[in-house]
Amino acid sequence: MPASMARNIRLYRWFRFFQSLVFWQAVWFLYFQSTLSPAEAVLLYAVYDVATTALEVPSGYMSDRLGRRTTLIASGVTGVAGAALLASGDSFLLLAAAQVLIGAAMAFSSGTDSALLYESLAAADREAEIEQQELTAWRFSFAALALSALTGGLLYRLDPTAPFWAGTLTGLVVLALTLAFRDPPQKTDEALEPLSQLANLRDALRNPVLAWLFALSMAMYGFSHLPFVFGQPFILDALTKAGLAAEAPVVSGAVSATMMVISVAASLFAPRLRTQFGLPAILLLAFALQIALCGILALSDSVIVIAFLFLRMVPDSLSRPFLIARVQTLLTSGSRATYLSLQSFCGRLVFAATLYLVSTAMAGPKEMDHADIQTVLGWSVLVGVVIFGGLALAARRVPVEPD
Repeated sequence: MPASMARNIRLYRWFRFFQSLVFWQAVWFLYFQSTLSPAEAVLLYAVYDVATTALEVPSGYMSDRLGRRTTLIASGVTGVAGAALLASGDSFLLLAAAQVLIGAAMAFSSGTDSALLYESLAAADREAEIEQQELTAWRFSFAALALSALTGGLLYRLDPTAPFWAGTLTGLVVLALTLAFRDPPQKTDEALEPLSQLANLRDALRNPVLAWLFALSMAMYGFSHLPFVFGQPFILDALTKAGLAAEAPVVSGAVSATMMVISVAASLFAPRLRTQFGLPAILLLAFALQIALCGILALSDSVIVIAFLFLRMVPDSLSRPFLIARVQTLLTSGSRATYLSLQSFCGRLVFAATLYLVSTAMAGPKEMDHADIQTVLGWSVLVGVVIFGGLALAARRVPVEPD
């Protein structure tokens, strides 16, 4: 058993690497908008988020009940099918079906991957390595995102479907890696019946630290993805005004690649900042950076502002590994994936509802312009400031920092 757990730990970073080779990350909106209207393109992302949301908690229960490996295999299968359908689909319904499959793949993986890592470390008596192992996996993931973003933009220039076919191939590698995993042992005294699960979740949500981290995670999910959804139309609008619209796919890919490289660099300084300032301070700093970026994108449509998108993933580098590590230590293996899925479920639900409202307000076939982006992001900043204030006040009374 220790040998198989050590193998899980070694393979995990490569699993995250190939899982993060998302070649369409920088061109998906351009691809959808070239076939559909901007409103339908936004709605397609909402479809993905709704599908992920609907399966988040069931997939977490499946993970706790049937095992981490089985759930990750389901993620690999649906991910490959979704990528292939994105490449071959040519209508809203087919693309929506592909988004449902991609959403299912994300839901099956969400929480289960982190649970597999922590429980493998625990089985090998290496729980103390959790923050470092999460950071290592994070760096592998962001290196892959950087590589695939730039490559995807170039592939899009050759053929708009090429990034999705490339994603299908890397999805097969991910599936092969999941087949090589082995399930960590679970404690036999941790019941997995539905009523026991609900009791565990209720107790977890009553924990002040978990409640604070839950609220922060929900807020940071939305503010991390706002520039992801509206960054591509922002780039296209800015380049169009500069007479460079044809370069939007390559520029978008270069921006995403640079974004990921900077985030990896930021992760190298993250442990020092976390030690120097403490956990609540670095988490709130990361959230403040997300809000500030949305504000900058709302204020100006200048080509120069595109450079600020380089910083989009820095807040995640400064927060996600530490946040996940802190949550893991407060949960039991019998409900760990279910809790993490519920946390993701709530964040996605709120964000999907927001995107739906945005899509209904964007009638007409015209491409999204800065006025549309400014309205959405301007209101988002106001909401973010209010949330930040509430979390900062609560952090003074909640022992977020572990003893």
